[in-house]
Amino acid sequence: MQIDWPTIQTGRADTSHGATADISGWMIPLDPQAHTVDYFLLSADEPCCGGCVPRNPLTSIEVYMAAPLVPQAEPLALRGRLVRLLDDPAGWRYRLVDAVPLDRPQTPPRRFSRRAFLASGAALGLTACAPGHFAGYTEAHDETAPTAQTAHSAQSAQSDSAPKWQAPAGTLTIDMHSHGGRVIVSRNPAIGANRPFIPLAAPMRAGGMNVICLAIVTDTTVTRVADNRKRFEAWREPQPGELYALGQTEFVRAHQLIEREQLRVVTNTASLSTLGPLGPCAIISAEGADFLEGQVDRVDEAYTQHQLRHLQLTHYRVNELGDIQTEPPVHGGLTDVGVQVVQRCNALGIVVDVAHGTYDLVKRAADTTTKPLVLSHSALATHPGARSRLITPDHARVIAGTGGVIGVWPSSGTFHDLHAMAEGVKRMADVVGVEHVGLGTDMLGFISPPVFRSYRQLPDLASALVLAGFSQAEVAAVLEGNYRRVFEASVA
Repeated sequence: MQIDWPTIQTGRADTSHGATADISGWMIPLDPQAHTVDYFLLSADEPCCGGCVPRNPLTSIEVYMAAPLVPQAEPLALRGRLVRLLDDPAGWRYRLVDAVPLDRPQTPPRRFSRRAFLASGAALGLTACAPGHFAGYTEAHDETAPTAQTAHSAQSAQSDSAPKWQAPAGTLTIDMHSHGGRVIVSRNPAIGANRPFIPLAAPMRAGGMNVICLAIVTDTTVTRVADNRKRFEAWREPQPGELYALGQTEFVRAHQLIEREQLRVVTNTASLSTLGPLGPCAIISAEGADFLEGQVDRVDEAYTQHQLRHLQLTHYRVNELGDIQTEPPVHGGLTDVGVQVVQRCNALGIVVDVAHGTYDLVKRAADTTTKPLVLSHSALATHPGARSRLITPDHARVIAGTGGVIGVWPSSGTFHDLHAMAEGVKRMADVVGVEHVGLGTDMLGFISPPVFRSYRQLPDLASALVLAGFSQAEVAAVLEGNYRRVFEASVA
């Protein structure tokens, strides 16, 4: 059936939930520099520039393609299964899944006057943004909203006048947690490990990001996005050897991406110092130790064969190492096997990451480790929900007590824009001290678009940190020095 935008905007499309639908609109990729995309927004209105992101959930839908597609500048006609979303964290109401492009001519979606659209009582509008800037997902209606061209110029002028961060000599900016380049295998079995990479080195250079902890994920075949679209969950038990094999595949993909993008691999303190200034670098990381399948000797194998130097103990399934924040506890925290893994990482020279682990897991890891811990990507909350990925002040203080670092993430469910994220960094620093706060972007790891979605935005984030009251030296500590201290203390 053909779906038009008024049907989307009025909610009448709810009756088509689960049906095959055709719809036309303008593609808005999350990474405008990508050569191919399999996830993007389809908008009722043509964006004015590559950085524009619709804020009104009724003027766009999420699209998951059946196969990657080259970005299109012209109206695009798609066919897929229409899904009604409930309580989506970014506010989107509909998603088109398993979408395929239609070859037959389609009538372009109705063009709106941008001024009239922004001023309409039935819509919240589109916010234009300069390249490298992000229009947040908060909903705000202004009947005197400017045209897109005016908004673009005003924002550019504001950006030009904002205080800038001047990186001290020798600074190496570091992202504590990234899936950049689309390193993770696709959950779509038709694509799997054949998922095409997207550019990584170019946006790193453009934004001045020197080093990323490039994280594979080794539970993807047994986890999925829950029906409420708010979180990932485990949906079946793995077969013996399944997650180990997945880990091998992901490690291979990481090195293929590194070769394709001509990144340099950092394996120790010396290589961080010598290679970091030469161009984009990667520290091989794993999000979740599920590939170990409880076998501690596989830590040595990953260290030797795959250059693993940063290991996150848990992810989205309760594994052999311990409990996770997003599921009810099973083990009471870190298991005895988890203790052995922490000890082996300390002995070999691998950073131990306790992101996704419960407070009880973190406390036992802190009691076990002889090296600083990191919690690579989260944010502060006074009273997190039962399945929240956010952490309490006490949770954060346990990490700081080891001399470690908490990476603040750019989740749009937590922060509505980069300035709000900078304030979140400030709140974390107020709790644990600025020397224990870092950056963990979780690049390409979110269900909904985050507020930091390209390394090209790094100068904007640095400026937001300055505006939030951080000194030049403190910004350098957050964006580099703090994680570097942990890495040097942990890795030979």
